[in-house]
Amino acid sequence: MIYFGFALADSMFAGDCIIIRQQLTVDDVKRLVKLGVESCCNSSHKATIEAMKSRYGIDVPIPEKPPRVELKRRDSVIVMGVRGLPRLTDRHEYTVEEIAQTIFTFAMYFIN
Repeated sequence: MIYFGFALADSMFAGDCIIIRQQLTVDDVKRLVKLGVESCCNSSHKATIEAMKSRYGIDVPIPEKPPRVELKRRDSVIVMGVRGLPRLTDRHEYTVEEIAQTIFTFAMYFIN
């Protein structure tokens, strides 16, 4: 199973494991999303997901109820890091200029 989210939490791991981290390119993420990922994003991530979609054409659904993630051997999670987007306190979307100045990074954490 490959998950897609914004962070890792210790509670995601089903026990002792070895974690292998690999940087991903945007093309890597596009290919993996096209193959199918389980989104563990929630509705508070909507504007950020829309920013990623606008900038890169990567569309990850936001489930009505995010799954409880329990990473076991051979599972992976793609984590998107975002730097530069302001907190949305008085609106619900980012401007084109804000998205253009944002740094998006992607990494895959593989459980071995």
